[in-house]
Amino acid sequence: MAMNIYESAEDYLETILILQERNGVVHSVDVAAEKHFSKASVSVAMKKLRENGYIRMEKDGSLVLLEPGRKIAEHIYERHKALTDYFVSIGVDPETAAKDACKIEHDLSDITFEKMKEDFARRM
Repeated sequence: MAMNIYESAEDYLETILILQERNGVVHSVDVAAEKHFSKASVSVAMKKLRENGYIRMEKDGSLVLLEPGRKIAEHIYERHKALTDYFVSIGVDPETAAKDACKIEHDLSDITFEKMKEDFARRM
């Protein structure tokens, strides 16, 4: 799934998806708290995501993923979960596995990712 979007935007979209799954409703302050970023920097990022058609902000300030944003978020989150599980399965502690997954989830080719998932499925 090739997409022309910055890694930081992918991270924001993934964070919104995760927070929606966890809490139901997501506001910019929730994203800032989750990412340990300033409210101002998150506000700028949310504006860019809105302008590019990835999210919508409701009247109450809650963030909603639009279809293009949801597709990207789900794509990145699938990679994050699968990579974390794979690293844990080879003996990496869960915290390190999650951090490492976050570092490579954006750059790993679709071909390598699919082969990794096939190998993981065979071993389980």
